[in-house]
Amino acid sequence: MSKRRISIFGATGSIGQSTIDLIKRDFDAYDVVAVSGGQNIAQLAKDAIALRADVAVTADESKLAALRAALAGSGVDVAAGQAALIEAAARPVDWTMSAIVGAAGLEPGLEALKHGGTLALANKESLVTAGKLLMSTAKAHGARVLPVDSEHSAVFQALVGEDMSTVERVIITASGGAFRDWPLETLKDATVASASTHPNWNMGQRITIDSASMFNKALELIETREFFDVAPEKIETIMHPQSLVHALVGYNDGAIMAHVGPHDMRHAIGYALHWPERQHLPVERLDLAKISQLEFREVDLARYPAIGLAHEVMQRGGLSGAVFIAAKDAALDAFIDGRIGFVQMAELVADVLDALLPDSGLIDATMSLDNLRQTTQIGAEHAQSWIDRV
Repeated sequence: MSKRRISIFGATGSIGQSTIDLIKRDFDAYDVVAVSGGQNIAQLAKDAIALRADVAVTADESKLAALRAALAGSGVDVAAGQAALIEAAARPVDWTMSAIVGAAGLEPGLEALKHGGTLALANKESLVTAGKLLMSTAKAHGARVLPVDSEHSAVFQALVGEDMSTVERVIITASGGAFRDWPLETLKDATVASASTHPNWNMGQRITIDSASMFNKALELIETREFFDVAPEKIETIMHPQSLVHALVGYNDGAIMAHVGPHDMRHAIGYALHWPERQHLPVERLDLAKISQLEFREVDLARYPAIGLAHEVMQRGGLSGAVFIAAKDAALDAFIDGRIGFVQMAELVADVLDALLPDSGLIDATMSLDNLRQTTQIGAEHAQSWIDRV
């Protein structure tokens, strides 16, 4: 039986490390072609050697010498920069993990789809900014895109064997983040430190703050629209503090299929890795009696205006997702730097969307990489102008 050829982009991040954990448990079944990372050169080199990868790529060109030194004598090829990432993605494989953070993950993902294999997608920006381009590229090359976000993997699994025409609603759950129980009037005083602490788990600062503002959930709603081609009015979100129900799908007979699982990304990764089969995964088995109860609450749009903005983006379509991400990232940077307050992040994004989209022609612009780059730049510039004015 031949080995499956795989590549892991974003190998040094949490998703990449969880992927590597699963690969190592059945290492003889895989031939690792490429691994990539950012600034954690020691981890990237260690993984490249352990996985016997053909090539290791760092996105940071200034780290090339360090990576070359760390892999000297290993037989692993070394490269650096965005062009090198795309070149590595062009090496034919059967399965690619796309876990590069940010807009840098889009082009390697598009390149990987040209093999006609499977792209396991953990890069939110790819779907939010260029969902139609990504999915049309997959279709053109007979490739497959499988979700790795726990919420979208849950939706995908709840849809197995079902007819999309019978789906009435798709419900994405949200923990609510650090401020879910704060009095609404105190949010204006939220600090970076308080927004950087999640009530359920430890994550990086940026994603934790995005959880507190629920901008991460806003991105996931837009992803749902793009991945499953669901009408925006059928996409909902609900507060679920325990974060054990990852998503639900409601059907026209009144049934709701819920996906329940532990806080372990290896489940969604493993499902994408082994699809269409299920295989044993080293994840916790839930004891429902100990959990005792699952809590759900309506999402307060006054507390989480990002959710309303996501629905606005879904309705507008076109390149509005690129504007949304550019503005969101600029707002997050400004909050972390102390230039704007917590509640002003949503105000900034709303202002940029209103300034750019109604009469700008961006909605009807052709979705190409050049247009996406230009739109992202324009969005970032408008966001900076807003920050400079406050």
